[in-house]
Amino acid sequence: MESIKVSLSQDQMPQKWYNIQADLKTPLDPPLHPGTGQPLTPPDLTPIFPMALIEQEVSQERYIAIPDEVLQVYAQWRPTPLMRARRLEQALGTPAKIYFKNESVSPAGSHKPNTAVPQAFYNMKSGIKRIATETGAGQWGSAMSLATNYFGLRCSVYMVRVSYDQKPYRKSMINTWGAEIFASPSQQTNAGRAALAADPNSPGSLGLAISEAVEDAATHADTNYALGSVLNHVCLHQTIIGEEAIKQMQIAGDKPDVVIGCIGGGSNFAGIAFPFLREKINGLDLRVLAVEPASCPSVTKGVFAYDFGDTAHLAPIIKMHTLGHTFMPPGIHAGGLRYHGMAPLVSRVAADGLIEAVAVHQLDCFAAGLLFARTEGIIPAPESTHAIQAAVAEALKAKEEGKERVILFNLSGHGHFDMSAYDAYLAGQLTNYDYPQAMVDQALAQLPQIGLASSRM
Repeated sequence: MESIKVSLSQDQMPQKWYNIQADLKTPLDPPLHPGTGQPLTPPDLTPIFPMALIEQEVSQERYIAIPDEVLQVYAQWRPTPLMRARRLEQALGTPAKIYFKNESVSPAGSHKPNTAVPQAFYNMKSGIKRIATETGAGQWGSAMSLATNYFGLRCSVYMVRVSYDQKPYRKSMINTWGAEIFASPSQQTNAGRAALAADPNSPGSLGLAISEAVEDAATHADTNYALGSVLNHVCLHQTIIGEEAIKQMQIAGDKPDVVIGCIGGGSNFAGIAFPFLREKINGLDLRVLAVEPASCPSVTKGVFAYDFGDTAHLAPIIKMHTLGHTFMPPGIHAGGLRYHGMAPLVSRVAADGLIEAVAVHQLDCFAAGLLFARTEGIIPAPESTHAIQAAVAEALKAKEEGKERVILFNLSGHGHFDMSAYDAYLAGQLTNYDYPQAMVDQALAQLPQIGLASSRM
């Protein structure tokens, strides 16, 4: 029988997260206080984060040990399998080898618990009783409701309105694990009420949902905020994906020529890519490809500059690729990729030329996702189809050139709660959307007047 799966035993699970900050040729620009514009200090963040996460956010240590309590929870689904997509290869008629890391096997169905679990753990250890958080498509809200349930915390989730309406069973999942959920903008916060006053039919945005969750945390002494992407400690926690994949590729006897992940806020991409970027920095010949929607092109159309992390200016000002914090995304079905900015660490490696970024259209992504489902049997999340589309394009390029190529992508989650998106695609109701440059320019005009000498990347 031909091998299609590389599994690791529980005792082969990585014991440390990899911190790419230790190996950057250009250090990150410091985050700034949203009120003063001055560099943030750890005490500025203690109203919403536990000190353990603040320390990880600024750490320059190359490796950070994973607590035993976190490893014990990880062991319920990790290590995740590395799969060889042989049926997809055959359907494409390509000489390329296509591998994917299957993060859909977690209880929440995505990569998100990799950071939700440690964030819940560190908050529990610091005496916090409740977490307030946002979610776009629902993957992060599902993961945090799962993680807080493990560690005895309460959880309040603010879900972007358009996804809240599109994906009712995400709400059911979040409620099943004991969390409460509100459509954002909501009547629960000043930020939400102001948005509804301006537009009672607002579809919401991730930036606005972040504002609501941060406001909730900052106004309740027993509550902290948790973010599912963008921040350094979130990217750090996800690197267990790539660390496992490196071991598994060695067992498979292959080295990837290209590593691919979709990007919205940057966490699943960082998870697969950063450990391989360490190897690239140390001499490995490797391309690393970040794939984003053409309708939300923060890296390919945005600027690399300081911007607010949220709509209401409550979150820190960070240096990142951004479309402007006033950006209101179209209601595409890849709801987890609708953030206006990009993780500072992902932005930094893009600016330094360590990775390539491309923007793709949703019809092409769904076509690739359908092909993947019909060959490999797994229905991918709409977000994950962006990585699949790029992997298919690389495989077809190898076919045209008549060259072997080893392709590795991260399957960030399954699409079992996204079937309305597939219904719409199969019914011919979806269209492509290129976010207009004029609207990008309009949003970028609202950037804080800090670091604007940055060039368009």
